[in-house]
Amino acid sequence: MNDLASAPIAPRQRKPDWIRVKAPVSKGYHETRQLMRDLSLNTVCEEAACPNIGECWTKKHATVMILGDVCTRACAFCNVKTGMPRTVDPLEPEHVAAAAAKLGLQHIVVTSVDRDDLPDGGASQFVKVIEALRRETPDTTIEILTPDFRNKMRPAVEAICQAGPDVYNHNLETVPRLYPTIRPGARYYASLRLLEEVKAHDPLIFTKSGVMMGLGEQRLEVHQVMDDMRSADVDFITMGQYLQPTPKHAKVEEFVSPKAFAAYGAIARAKGFLQVAASPLTRSSYHAGDDFAAMKAARESRLAKKGA
Repeated sequence: MNDLASAPIAPRQRKPDWIRVKAPVSKGYHETRQLMRDLSLNTVCEEAACPNIGECWTKKHATVMILGDVCTRACAFCNVKTGMPRTVDPLEPEHVAAAAAKLGLQHIVVTSVDRDDLPDGGASQFVKVIEALRRETPDTTIEILTPDFRNKMRPAVEAICQAGPDVYNHNLETVPRLYPTIRPGARYYASLRLLEEVKAHDPLIFTKSGVMMGLGEQRLEVHQVMDDMRSADVDFITMGQYLQPTPKHAKVEEFVSPKAFAAYGAIARAKGFLQVAASPLTRSSYHAGDDFAAMKAARESRLAKKGA
């Protein structure tokens, strides 16, 4: 396991103007925060120190993080705590459904920590959450963002696909060359196979994956990741600026400009993705509901053209 506690401290760079956001102060933000506390729910918005938390929570959009707030891995980019997780909360699925109902969510994103300690990697909890949401808020579309379920991927993906999420997201995070230092507990091609496996089980489930920019990746490496995603029939790619959570995490090698993000986005669209989100502040669940609607419309349009 990568131990961030013993890692050398990397200096934190000054952020350019285009990446700065205001501190959250709205009434909606505080109401969303209190609801998460009342239902004993964790959010990736808080645990990963997302820069968009003020905007999203003001709109009552929160990304729930199931299976606790302690991860069994220690990726060099992630701010989630690492250690031995607590027992899985059996009430968590009902609490997620209650939160979706109280927030009036049309689209919900559910993610999790890595749980390598569990026999199924936590897949059954994803299934229970999806089932609870279908019971309590049947009109809410469901997007999940799962870990790679190391050494138990196929049965995990099969069980989750049978539960029927609308979108299955699994992030590649970075280019293959940087995996040993940035994502040491994972394998690039294993993550690609997971995305392929989703489509093999149910071609109608939208698949989604994302990469962080500014970790030292080269332009042609990013283009190759796009090609790899398209080979796995990934529908939606997200690209956003990596931000260093603490001095002990991987440093930012480059602040990629909005113009460069726009260029990457144009290339991704040309490669055939149904939906592309590319900007410094883009994150996996940022504007997820609007993006889902656009992706669904794009698929319908593409199918109509093929049928014409």
